[in-house]
Amino acid sequence: MGPGCPDMDKEMIPKFTSKDEEVDYWKSQALKYKKSCYDAQEELQEFQEGSRELEAELEAQLGQAEHRLRDLHIENERLKNEMANLKEKLEHQYAQSYKQVSMLEDDLGQTRSIKEQLHKYVRELEQANDDLERAKRATIVSLEDFEGRLNQAIERNAFLESELDEKESLLVSVQRLKDEARDLRQELAVRERTTDRISAPSSPTSDIDKMDSAVQASLSLPATPIGKSIDHPFISSKGQETVNGLDPSSLTTSRAVSPPGMLPLSV
Repeated sequence: MGPGCPDMDKEMIPKFTSKDEEVDYWKSQALKYKKSCYDAQEELQEFQEGSRELEAELEAQLGQAEHRLRDLHIENERLKNEMANLKEKLEHQYAQSYKQVSMLEDDLGQTRSIKEQLHKYVRELEQANDDLERAKRATIVSLEDFEGRLNQAIERNAFLESELDEKESLLVSVQRLKDEARDLRQELAVRERTTDRISAPSSPTSDIDKMDSAVQASLSLPATPIGKSIDHPFISSKGQETVNGLDPSSLTTSRAVSPPGMLPLSV
């Protein structure tokens, strides 16, 4: 068993009394170590087989892990691209939202300004409405007063129209009196000429002198106004009262039409 055997502690080697005892001892040791070697080889073989299985399993797991890692890298790149796209969209959306918010704030400011202007306009309209209501009430009062005065004016106008009708009838009577006076003057002139032929100039009669004086007086007197009293036997007392009752202000456009000689004539 010499140099090929492992070193043994010399102190553990017993002392042999004979060669056979030493041979038996070394045979038993050899068998022991051979068995240990077989056990170690079996364990080594089992370990190698387990190692190969474990290596194969680890290689399969490593392949799966590498495959999964490639998938994860691809997924990571896809997620990075998607994140970049989403980031760009988010920035664009943020810019649009900021712009829209700015526009809405401007619109809100304008709306508030318009609202304040409308409130002010409504207050002005309410004030104007109150003023119009007061003006309406004042106008209604004025209209009622005007209506009363208009009714009075209408009544007065009707009265004046009736007086105007009476005036026209008086004008007709005056014209008739003019015609009668003209006829009387002509008749007086004829009588005067006849009397001059018949009587001497130094002895006129008292009647002819009176008539001549009346004619001369009628020719020399001015026209009598309508509003003055007209004393003539051909005019009735009712007509005289109507003429005296005319309002001079309502007849300012009418001229006096009374002819000369509207005095009592002694025929």
